[in-house]
Amino acid sequence: MGLFWPPHPYASTAQRFAEIKNAGFDFVISGNYAGDGNIFQYQLGLARDAGLKMLISDDIQIRNMSRWFSISDTTTDFLSVTPAEASALYIRARDAYGPYSSLAGFNFYDEPGAGWFATLAKALTISRELAPQLLPYINLLPSDDATYYRNFVDVVKPSLISFDRYPLLSEGREDENYFHNWAIVRDAALYGDIPSWVYIQTLAYNNHREPTAAELLWQINVSLAYGAKGIQYFTYWTPEAARGEGFGPALITVDGKRTARYDAAKQINTGWLHQVGRELKPLVSESVVHANETPLPNGAVGFTPTNLVSAVSGDSVVVGTFRSRDAALGDRWVLVANRSHSARARAVVAVNEQTVGSVGVFQPARGKYVSQRVGPVQVSLAPGAATLVKLGAK
Repeated sequence: MGLFWPPHPYASTAQRFAEIKNAGFDFVISGNYAGDGNIFQYQLGLARDAGLKMLISDDIQIRNMSRWFSISDTTTDFLSVTPAEASALYIRARDAYGPYSSLAGFNFYDEPGAGWFATLAKALTISRELAPQLLPYINLLPSDDATYYRNFVDVVKPSLISFDRYPLLSEGREDENYFHNWAIVRDAALYGDIPSWVYIQTLAYNNHREPTAAELLWQINVSLAYGAKGIQYFTYWTPEAARGEGFGPALITVDGKRTARYDAAKQINTGWLHQVGRELKPLVSESVVHANETPLPNGAVGFTPTNLVSAVSGDSVVVGTFRSRDAALGDRWVLVANRSHSARARAVVAVNEQTVGSVGVFQPARGKYVSQRVGPVQVSLAPGAATLVKLGAK
Protein backbone atom coordinates (compact mmCIF):
# COMPACT_ATOMS: atom_id res chain seq x y z
CA MET A 1 0.00 0.00 0.00
CA GLY A 2 1.57 3.21 -1.18
CA LEU A 3 0.88 6.83 -1.93
CA PHE A 4 1.84 9.44 -4.47
CA TRP A 5 2.30 13.16 -3.80
CA PRO A 6 3.61 13.05 -0.24
CA PRO A 7 4.28 16.13 1.93
CA HIS A 8 6.21 18.82 0.07
CA PRO A 9 9.79 19.57 1.16
CA TYR A 10 8.81 22.25 3.69
CA ALA A 11 6.27 19.89 5.26
CA SER A 12 8.58 16.86 5.28
CA THR A 13 8.97 16.29 9.01
CA ALA A 14 9.20 13.29 11.29
CA GLN A 15 5.65 13.99 12.44
CA ARG A 16 4.30 14.04 8.89
CA PHE A 17 6.00 10.79 7.93
CA ALA A 18 4.74 9.18 11.16
CA GLU A 19 1.27 10.35 10.12
CA ILE A 20 1.68 8.43 6.86
CA LYS A 21 2.79 5.30 8.70
CA ASN A 22 -0.06 5.59 11.21
CA ALA A 23 -2.55 5.58 8.33
CA GLY A 24 -1.33 2.11 7.38
CA PHE A 25 0.84 2.93 4.37
CA ASP A 26 3.91 0.88 3.52
CA PHE A 27 5.70 3.07 0.98
CA VAL A 28 5.90 6.56 -0.47
CA ILE A 29 6.46 7.58 -4.07
CA SER A 30 8.27 10.90 -3.96
CA GLY A 31 6.96 14.00 -5.66
CA ASN A 32 5.38 17.33 -4.70
CA TYR A 33 8.41 19.34 -5.85
CA ALA A 34 11.05 17.17 -4.21
CA GLY A 35 13.59 17.09 -7.03
CA ASP A 36 16.87 17.76 -5.28
CA GLY A 37 19.27 15.06 -4.13
CA ASN A 38 19.64 16.58 -0.68
CA ILE A 39 15.86 16.59 -0.22
CA PHE A 40 15.64 12.99 -1.34
CA GLN A 41 18.26 11.98 1.21
CA TYR A 42 16.45 13.90 3.94
CA GLN A 43 13.11 12.27 3.06
CA LEU A 44 14.73 8.83 2.91
CA GLY A 45 15.94 9.40 6.46
CA LEU A 46 12.45 10.37 7.57
CA ALA A 47 10.99 7.32 5.83
CA ARG A 48 13.56 5.03 7.45
CA ASP A 49 12.80 6.38 10.91
CA ALA A 50 9.04 6.02 10.34
CA GLY A 51 9.34 2.46 9.07
CA LEU A 52 8.41 3.32 5.48
CA LYS A 53 9.96 2.48 2.13
CA MET A 54 10.41 5.06 -0.61
CA LEU A 55 10.49 5.07 -4.41
CA ILE A 56 12.43 8.05 -5.73
CA SER A 57 10.85 10.03 -8.58
CA ASP A 58 12.44 12.86 -10.56
CA ASP A 59 16.06 12.16 -9.70
CA ILE A 60 18.05 13.85 -12.48
CA GLN A 61 20.29 10.83 -13.12
CA ILE A 62 17.35 8.46 -13.51
CA ARG A 63 15.47 10.94 -15.67
CA ASN A 64 18.46 11.34 -17.96
CA MET A 65 18.76 7.60 -18.51
CA SER A 66 15.06 6.75 -18.89
CA ARG A 67 12.97 9.79 -19.79
CA TRP A 68 14.84 12.72 -21.30
CA PHE A 69 17.24 10.63 -23.41
CA SER A 70 16.92 7.30 -25.14
CA ILE A 71 19.56 4.61 -24.63
CA SER A 72 21.32 3.78 -27.88
CA ASP A 73 24.58 2.22 -29.07
CA THR A 74 24.53 4.64 -31.98
CA THR A 75 26.26 7.76 -30.71
CA THR A 76 24.84 9.91 -33.50
CA ASP A 77 21.24 9.26 -32.39
CA PHE A 78 19.61 12.52 -31.36
CA LEU A 79 19.10 13.00 -27.61
CA SER A 80 20.56 9.65 -26.61
CA VAL A 81 23.06 8.21 -24.14
CA THR A 82 25.06 5.05 -24.61
CA PRO A 83 24.46 2.02 -22.36
CA ALA A 84 27.75 2.79 -20.60
CA GLU A 85 26.65 6.37 -19.95
CA ALA A 86 23.27 5.17 -18.72
CA SER A 87 25.01 2.78 -16.33
CA ALA A 88 27.16 5.62 -15.00
CA LEU A 89 24.05 7.71 -14.39
CA TYR A 90 22.36 4.87 -12.54
CA ILE A 91 25.43 4.25 -10.39
CA ARG A 92 25.38 7.90 -9.29
CA ALA A 93 21.78 7.58 -8.15
CA ARG A 94 22.30 4.19 -6.52
CA ASP A 95 25.33 5.36 -4.60
CA ALA A 96 23.70 8.63 -3.52
CA TYR A 97 20.63 7.00 -1.97
CA GLY A 98 21.65 3.37 -1.50
CA PRO A 99 23.01 3.84 2.03
CA TYR A 100 19.42 4.47 3.20
CA SER A 101 17.62 1.26 4.11
CA SER A 102 14.33 2.91 3.18
CA LEU A 103 15.24 3.10 -0.51
CA ALA A 104 12.90 0.73 -2.38
CA GLY A 105 13.89 1.73 -5.88
CA PHE A 106 13.37 4.35 -8.57
CA ASN A 107 10.38 5.57 -10.53
CA PHE A 108 11.74 5.33 -14.08
CA TYR A 109 8.80 6.76 -16.02
CA ASP A 110 5.21 7.73 -15.30
CA GLU A 111 2.78 6.95 -18.13
CA PRO A 112 5.19 6.22 -20.99
CA GLY A 113 4.03 5.84 -24.54
CA ALA A 114 4.89 2.61 -26.33
CA GLY A 115 7.71 4.38 -28.16
CA TRP A 116 9.70 4.46 -24.91
CA PHE A 117 9.48 0.73 -24.21
CA ALA A 118 12.79 -0.15 -25.91
CA THR A 119 14.74 2.39 -23.84
CA LEU A 120 12.93 1.37 -20.65
CA ALA A 121 13.87 -2.26 -21.32
CA LYS A 122 17.53 -1.24 -21.46
CA ALA A 123 17.16 0.91 -18.35
CA LEU A 124 15.62 -1.96 -16.39
CA THR A 125 18.38 -4.32 -17.51
CA ILE A 126 20.95 -1.85 -16.17
CA SER A 127 19.05 -1.47 -12.90
CA ARG A 128 18.87 -5.22 -12.33
CA GLU A 129 22.54 -5.71 -13.11
CA LEU A 130 23.73 -2.90 -10.84
CA ALA A 131 21.19 -3.10 -8.00
CA PRO A 132 19.05 -6.25 -8.14
CA GLN A 133 17.57 -5.44 -4.73
CA LEU A 134 15.98 -2.18 -5.96
CA LEU A 135 12.64 -2.00 -7.78
CA PRO A 136 12.69 -0.40 -11.23
CA TYR A 137 9.17 1.06 -11.16
CA ILE A 138 7.07 2.23 -14.11
CA ASN A 139 3.41 3.28 -14.09
CA LEU A 140 1.40 2.98 -17.29
CA LEU A 141 -1.27 5.07 -18.94
CA PRO A 142 -4.94 4.16 -18.73
CA SER A 143 -5.84 2.48 -22.00
CA ASP A 144 -8.42 0.27 -23.66
CA ASP A 145 -5.74 -1.12 -25.98
CA ALA A 146 -4.66 -4.56 -24.80
CA THR A 147 -1.65 -4.42 -27.13
CA TYR A 148 -0.19 -1.50 -25.17
CA TYR A 149 0.05 -3.62 -21.98
CA ARG A 150 1.07 -6.86 -23.71
CA ASN A 151 3.89 -5.07 -25.54
CA PHE A 152 5.01 -3.52 -22.26
CA VAL A 153 5.32 -7.00 -20.77
CA ASP A 154 7.03 -8.45 -23.85
CA VAL A 155 9.48 -5.62 -24.51
CA VAL A 156 10.26 -4.10 -21.11
CA LYS A 157 9.99 -7.30 -19.04
CA PRO A 158 8.89 -5.33 -15.97
CA SER A 159 8.83 -6.46 -12.37
CA LEU A 160 5.17 -5.49 -12.12
CA ILE A 161 2.45 -3.78 -14.11
CA SER A 162 0.99 -0.61 -12.59
CA PHE A 163 -1.64 1.64 -14.12
CA ASP A 164 -3.93 4.51 -13.24
CA ARG A 165 -7.55 4.97 -14.21
CA TYR A 166 -9.90 7.03 -12.08
CA PRO A 167 -13.51 5.83 -12.41
CA LEU A 168 -15.50 8.30 -10.31
CA LEU A 169 -16.68 10.98 -12.71
CA SER A 170 -18.66 14.14 -12.05
CA GLU A 171 -22.45 14.08 -11.64
CA GLY A 172 -22.36 10.61 -10.10
CA ARG A 173 -21.15 8.86 -13.25
CA GLU A 174 -18.70 5.95 -13.57
CA ASP A 175 -16.07 5.52 -16.26
CA GLU A 176 -17.81 3.00 -18.49
CA ASN A 177 -14.52 1.37 -19.50
CA TYR A 178 -13.01 1.04 -16.03
CA PHE A 179 -13.64 -2.71 -15.82
CA HIS A 180 -12.47 -3.19 -19.40
CA ASN A 181 -9.15 -1.55 -18.55
CA TRP A 182 -8.83 -3.69 -15.43
CA ALA A 183 -9.60 -6.85 -17.40
CA ILE A 184 -6.84 -6.27 -19.93
CA VAL A 185 -4.32 -5.28 -17.24
CA ARG A 186 -5.19 -8.44 -15.32
CA ASP A 187 -4.71 -10.47 -18.50
CA ALA A 188 -1.30 -8.87 -19.15
CA ALA A 189 -0.18 -9.48 -15.55
CA LEU A 190 -1.15 -13.14 -15.73
CA TYR A 191 0.51 -13.43 -19.14
CA GLY A 192 3.77 -12.08 -17.71
CA ASP A 193 3.35 -13.80 -14.32
CA ILE A 194 3.91 -10.49 -12.57
CA PRO A 195 1.90 -8.55 -9.96
CA SER A 196 -0.60 -5.88 -10.96
CA TRP A 197 -0.75 -2.58 -9.08
CA VAL A 198 -3.33 0.18 -9.41
CA TYR A 199 -3.92 3.76 -8.33
CA ILE A 200 -7.17 4.70 -6.64
CA GLN A 201 -8.78 8.12 -6.84
CA THR A 202 -8.85 10.10 -3.59
CA LEU A 203 -9.87 13.55 -4.82
CA ALA A 204 -11.92 15.56 -7.26
CA TYR A 205 -10.29 17.05 -10.34
CA ASN A 206 -11.36 17.95 -13.86
CA ASN A 207 -14.52 15.99 -14.68
CA HIS A 208 -14.04 13.74 -11.62
CA ARG A 209 -15.87 13.89 -8.28
CA GLU A 210 -14.68 13.76 -4.69
CA PRO A 211 -14.90 10.15 -3.46
CA THR A 212 -16.83 9.14 -0.40
CA ALA A 213 -15.32 6.72 2.12
CA ALA A 214 -17.40 3.94 0.51
CA GLU A 215 -16.08 4.87 -2.92
CA LEU A 216 -12.48 4.61 -1.71
CA LEU A 217 -13.28 1.16 -0.35
CA TRP A 218 -15.15 0.20 -3.55
CA GLN A 219 -12.17 1.04 -5.79
CA ILE A 220 -9.90 -1.03 -3.57
CA ASN A 221 -12.15 -4.08 -3.32
CA VAL A 222 -13.02 -4.14 -7.02
CA SER A 223 -9.29 -3.96 -7.72
CA LEU A 224 -8.61 -6.82 -5.31
CA ALA A 225 -11.26 -8.89 -7.05
CA TYR A 226 -9.47 -8.23 -10.36
CA GLY A 227 -6.22 -9.48 -8.84
CA ALA A 228 -4.46 -6.32 -7.63
CA LYS A 229 -1.38 -6.94 -5.47
CA GLY A 230 -0.53 -3.28 -4.87
CA ILE A 231 -2.84 -0.39 -3.97
CA GLN A 232 -1.58 3.18 -4.47
CA TYR A 233 -3.44 6.32 -3.47
CA PHE A 234 -3.61 9.29 -5.87
CA THR A 235 -3.05 11.60 -4.13
CA TYR A 236 -2.06 11.83 -0.45
CA TRP A 237 -1.21 15.54 -0.17
CA THR A 238 -3.39 17.83 -2.27
CA PRO A 239 -1.73 19.31 -5.38
CA GLU A 240 -1.98 23.09 -5.37
CA ALA A 241 -4.18 25.10 -7.73
CA ALA A 242 -1.24 26.27 -9.85
CA ARG A 243 -1.07 22.79 -11.42
CA GLY A 244 -4.20 23.71 -13.33
CA GLU A 245 -6.21 20.48 -13.10
CA GLY A 246 -8.80 21.64 -10.60
CA PHE A 247 -7.68 19.34 -7.79
CA GLY A 248 -9.89 19.22 -4.72
CA PRO A 249 -8.79 18.09 -1.25
CA ALA A 250 -7.16 14.65 -1.04
CA LEU A 251 -6.26 12.89 2.23
CA ILE A 252 -4.33 15.97 3.38
CA THR A 253 -5.24 19.48 2.19
CA VAL A 254 -2.82 21.89 0.51
CA ASP A 255 -2.21 23.56 3.88
CA GLY A 256 -1.68 20.29 5.74
CA LYS A 257 -5.05 19.53 7.35
CA ARG A 258 -6.47 16.01 7.46
CA THR A 259 -9.69 15.42 5.55
CA ALA A 260 -12.35 12.78 6.10
CA ARG A 261 -10.58 10.70 3.46
CA TYR A 262 -7.46 10.46 5.63
CA ASP A 263 -9.56 8.88 8.39
CA ALA A 264 -11.32 6.63 5.88
CA ALA A 265 -8.03 5.48 4.34
CA LYS A 266 -6.57 4.79 7.78
CA GLN A 267 -9.56 2.66 8.71
CA ILE A 268 -9.47 0.78 5.39
CA ASN A 269 -5.72 0.21 5.45
CA THR A 270 -5.36 -0.82 9.08
CA GLY A 271 -8.68 -2.59 9.55
CA TRP A 272 -9.10 -4.42 6.25
CA LEU A 273 -6.49 -4.04 3.54
CA HIS A 274 -3.42 -5.15 5.46
CA GLN A 275 -5.23 -8.22 6.74
CA VAL A 276 -6.93 -9.33 3.52
CA GLY A 277 -3.84 -8.36 1.55
CA ARG A 278 -1.74 -10.87 3.47
CA GLU A 279 -4.21 -13.55 2.39
CA LEU A 280 -4.49 -12.56 -1.28
CA LYS A 281 -0.96 -11.42 -2.09
CA PRO A 282 0.59 -14.91 -2.50
CA LEU A 283 -2.39 -16.24 -4.48
CA VAL A 284 -3.00 -16.34 -8.23
CA SER A 285 -6.07 -14.72 -9.77
CA GLU A 286 -8.02 -17.54 -11.43
CA SER A 287 -11.15 -15.70 -12.56
CA VAL A 288 -13.19 -12.55 -12.01
CA VAL A 289 -16.88 -12.36 -12.83
CA HIS A 290 -19.84 -10.05 -12.29
CA ALA A 291 -22.87 -11.81 -10.82
CA ASN A 292 -26.46 -10.56 -11.06
CA GLU A 293 -25.57 -7.53 -13.18
CA THR A 294 -27.47 -6.75 -16.37
CA PRO A 295 -26.25 -5.36 -18.64
CA LEU A 296 -22.64 -6.24 -17.96
CA PRO A 297 -20.12 -3.38 -18.02
CA ASN A 298 -17.82 -3.28 -21.02
CA GLY A 299 -15.08 -5.89 -20.58
CA ALA A 300 -16.78 -7.69 -17.69
CA VAL A 301 -17.54 -11.43 -17.71
CA GLY A 302 -20.77 -12.78 -16.27
CA PHE A 303 -20.91 -15.52 -13.65
CA THR A 304 -21.01 -19.15 -14.70
CA PRO A 305 -20.94 -22.11 -12.28
CA THR A 306 -17.59 -23.63 -11.35
CA ASN A 307 -16.57 -26.90 -9.78
CA LEU A 308 -16.84 -25.32 -6.31
CA VAL A 309 -19.38 -22.48 -6.67
CA SER A 310 -22.67 -23.53 -8.24
CA ALA A 311 -24.54 -20.21 -8.06
CA VAL A 312 -24.43 -16.62 -6.81
CA SER A 313 -27.84 -15.09 -6.18
CA GLY A 314 -29.08 -11.78 -4.83
CA ASP A 315 -27.65 -8.32 -5.49
CA SER A 316 -24.90 -7.43 -7.94
CA VAL A 317 -21.42 -8.45 -6.80
CA VAL A 318 -17.97 -8.83 -8.32
CA VAL A 319 -16.51 -12.26 -7.56
CA GLY A 320 -12.77 -12.88 -7.76
CA THR A 321 -11.54 -16.45 -7.38
CA PHE A 322 -7.96 -17.25 -6.42
CA ARG A 323 -5.82 -20.37 -6.22
CA SER A 324 -2.55 -21.33 -4.62
CA ARG A 325 0.62 -21.20 -6.70
CA ASP A 326 0.80 -24.91 -6.00
CA ALA A 327 -1.52 -26.09 -8.75
CA ALA A 328 -1.95 -29.42 -7.00
CA LEU A 329 -3.96 -27.78 -4.20
CA GLY A 330 -7.68 -27.74 -4.87
CA ASP A 331 -8.61 -25.05 -2.31
CA ARG A 332 -9.98 -21.77 -3.61
CA TRP A 333 -10.36 -18.30 -2.12
CA VAL A 334 -13.39 -16.28 -3.23
CA LEU A 335 -13.53 -12.52 -2.74
CA VAL A 336 -17.10 -11.21 -3.04
CA ALA A 337 -17.14 -7.43 -3.54
CA ASN A 338 -20.20 -5.20 -3.56
CA ARG A 339 -20.70 -3.88 -7.09
CA SER A 340 -22.31 -0.77 -5.61
CA HIS A 341 -20.54 2.03 -3.76
CA SER A 342 -23.83 3.55 -2.59
CA ALA A 343 -26.12 0.68 -1.54
CA ARG A 344 -25.84 -2.41 0.64
CA ALA A 345 -25.68 -5.74 -1.17
CA ARG A 346 -26.95 -9.09 -0.01
CA ALA A 347 -25.97 -12.23 -1.89
CA VAL A 348 -25.85 -15.96 -1.42
CA VAL A 349 -22.88 -17.98 -2.63
CA ALA A 350 -24.03 -21.56 -3.21
CA VAL A 351 -21.22 -24.09 -2.96
CA ASN A 352 -21.05 -27.54 -4.50
CA GLU A 353 -21.28 -29.81 -1.49
CA GLN A 354 -19.92 -32.71 -3.53
CA THR A 355 -16.57 -30.98 -4.04
CA VAL A 356 -16.29 -28.53 -1.11
CA GLY A 357 -15.08 -30.04 2.14
CA SER A 358 -14.88 -26.91 4.29
CA VAL A 359 -15.99 -23.27 4.29
CA GLY A 360 -14.24 -20.47 6.16
CA VAL A 361 -15.18 -16.80 6.25
CA PHE A 362 -12.26 -14.44 6.82
CA GLN A 363 -12.50 -12.20 9.90
CA PRO A 364 -9.99 -9.33 9.49
CA ALA A 365 -10.14 -8.29 13.15
CA ARG A 366 -9.01 -11.77 14.15
CA GLY A 367 -6.82 -12.42 11.11
CA LYS A 368 -8.30 -15.88 10.67
CA TYR A 369 -11.04 -17.83 8.93
CA VAL A 370 -14.12 -18.76 10.93
CA SER A 371 -15.55 -22.11 9.90
CA GLN A 372 -19.18 -22.53 9.01
CA ARG A 373 -21.11 -25.55 7.86
CA VAL A 374 -20.63 -26.59 4.27
CA GLY A 375 -23.55 -24.98 2.50
CA PRO A 376 -24.74 -21.61 1.14
CA VAL A 377 -22.69 -18.63 2.31
CA GLN A 378 -24.81 -15.60 3.20
CA VAL A 379 -23.03 -12.36 2.35
CA SER A 380 -24.14 -8.91 3.53
CA LEU A 381 -21.96 -6.08 2.33
CA ALA A 382 -21.95 -2.39 3.15
CA PRO A 383 -21.49 -0.04 0.17
CA GLY A 384 -18.09 -0.76 -1.38
CA ALA A 385 -17.31 -3.59 1.03
CA ALA A 386 -16.16 -7.15 0.38
CA THR A 387 -15.75 -10.47 2.15
CA LEU A 388 -13.26 -13.28 1.62
CA VAL A 389 -14.33 -16.94 1.76
CA LYS A 390 -12.02 -19.95 1.68
CA LEU A 391 -13.40 -23.11 0.10
CA GLY A 392 -11.48 -26.23 1.05
CA ALA A 393 -11.64 -28.95 -1.58
CA LYS A 394 -12.66 -32.46 -0.58
